[in-house]
Amino acid sequence: MSTNKTSSPAVSGISLDPHPEGKDFRRNLVLALGALGVVYGDIGTSPLYAVKECFHGLHAISITPTNILGVMSLIFWSLTMVVTIKYVTFILKADNEGEGGIYALAALFLGRGAKKVPERTVKRLVFLAIFGAALLYGDGLITPVISVLSAVEGLNVATTAAEPYVLPIACVILVALFMVQRHGTERLGRIFGFITIFWFFSLAALGLWQVFIKPEVLAALDPRHAVAFFVVNRLHGMVVLGAVVLVITGGEALYADLGHFGRGPIRLSWLAIVFPALVLNYFGQCALLLDNPQAASNPFYQMVPRVLLYPMVALATSATIIASQAMISGVFSLTQQAIQIGYCPRLQIVHTSGETKGQIYLPWVNRIMMIGCLGLAVAFKESSRLAAAYGIAVTGTMGITTLLYYYVARYNWNWPLWKVFLPVGVFLFFDLAYFSSNLLKFVDGGWFTVSVAGVLALVMITWRDGRAALARRFEYAKGPIKVLLHDLETYQLVRTPGTAAFLSVSPTGVPVVLLNYLKHNEALPERAILLSIMSVDTPYVPKKKRVSLEELGQGFYRLVASYGFMQTPKMPEILNLAREQGLEIDIHATSFYLGRETLITSGDTKMAAWRKSLFTFLSRNSWNVSTYFGIPPDRVVELGSQVEI
Repeated sequence: MSTNKTSSPAVSGISLDPHPEGKDFRRNLVLALGALGVVYGDIGTSPLYAVKECFHGLHAISITPTNILGVMSLIFWSLTMVVTIKYVTFILKADNEGEGGIYALAALFLGRGAKKVPERTVKRLVFLAIFGAALLYGDGLITPVISVLSAVEGLNVATTAAEPYVLPIACVILVALFMVQRHGTERLGRIFGFITIFWFFSLAALGLWQVFIKPEVLAALDPRHAVAFFVVNRLHGMVVLGAVVLVITGGEALYADLGHFGRGPIRLSWLAIVFPALVLNYFGQCALLLDNPQAASNPFYQMVPRVLLYPMVALATSATIIASQAMISGVFSLTQQAIQIGYCPRLQIVHTSGETKGQIYLPWVNRIMMIGCLGLAVAFKESSRLAAAYGIAVTGTMGITTLLYYYVARYNWNWPLWKVFLPVGVFLFFDLAYFSSNLLKFVDGGWFTVSVAGVLALVMITWRDGRAALARRFEYAKGPIKVLLHDLETYQLVRTPGTAAFLSVSPTGVPVVLLNYLKHNEALPERAILLSIMSVDTPYVPKKKRVSLEELGQGFYRLVASYGFMQTPKMPEILNLAREQGLEIDIHATSFYLGRETLITSGDTKMAAWRKSLFTFLSRNSWNVSTYFGIPPDRVVELGSQVEI
């Protein structure tokens, strides 16, 4: 996934391009085409299973003209109100310096708006953001499985003999998908756009043909059919609404990919290609059901002419692989953000492209996702059984996004109350309706997503709280830098030749690792760098503002590096930026002193004993600091200490 910015090349209002409008249009067009596979891969493959779940799933509704028109009306207005109005029109405006997603939205509020609301409210919103992100991980596990299974199940329409092979084929595809992650997706991304263009063209063509045959289905544009559907079916209608949610499952991904493509290209691709193609295909499937109710077992593939069935299975499989790839890359990006803002232990991050930002691969996350996806495929066996687990993750995150949007609009943008309530009230009405309908299917699979989200949220909160407790211990143990400098001048401690960098989590005071060094050696290096790497509430920190250097005297320097939650700090870059500010330092001639703490859970920290044990386990197994920050291993010295939490 690329993180190229989409800002204009104009500088100070003066454009160097003699034809800026034409260049911007071409650039937006290229980005809009690229967004098709990455941004709309998930929502673009929903036609494979959404209508089928309404009329042939675990809680299928009877196939009558009233129900068909009612479901189609719900689909159309869901796409219109939730995706087009909520996300494309409103939520995309809530960007954090060009970046989107639930972490970016929460960081936007914490940056300014949090100062205007009670601290208790802020803590609750932070918890909601963490839980919403955890729900997205559940979504990331389900999307590849349900998409690939739905595509391969098209073989059952061609021949019943293929049924025993559907699950093995799907598992092979999933294994291959995760195995290629280590090589990066930059090359594959070049062909993603062409495949997805053909996919959406096929969706539109198949649906349009059926609408020509049965134009009566267009009556579903009238929202009164949706109302009549609930009047007739009541509680059963609410259960079916949980299946209708499947048509909007990519809404949150649309917002999360804001920084990769920009607001304009995402809107252009949705309004010009994706929305028309999806609407036509859904209308086509419902038109087919009006004409042939027996097609409910798989209305998507039943629309396909027999001679094109196998090519369509191949095309659908390719589209689902692209959708799954986009979701996997999204999970990698989400994890990187969580690590940077302190909600996740350090993990190995491999940058698979030297030219394109955002092309990352996390081996541990990839392995866990592959095991989880294969386990889901084997356990649920069919896409229909997975559909129940899918909706809760999507609708829960959508509701949390709406709440965070309210606080950003109210306290960051200072909107009046009436102006905020008008859109947010409508959005919450839809979000709560969808979420409630999916809760009715909790025992059918929804429990899985909630369980995954609960475990991950617990891990993230424990890691955050444990780090905070550890920081408080270090804050208590360290002393003022002025005292140390005064002692150096007064007692004339021995100074050894060379340069040493002492890493600290705090940009103030004396690092604990330096005090331990002094205690054991009774001497200090001739030149000492007090180095802190900080995370900020913005996605990116420009190079000019990334490093601050302060000369403290007595050969001491304080170097503070600030990075956004979309960036990964690397020591060679930090030292290069420090050299530009006048600090002559060579990474291969500098010793880096790190603290290695042995955590003891007998302290008075206000955490349950089992949470202390969990934090200790996470800390012990997190990726080592030197490798994570790109410090040469032969220049690292670790000083151990015991810390009670």
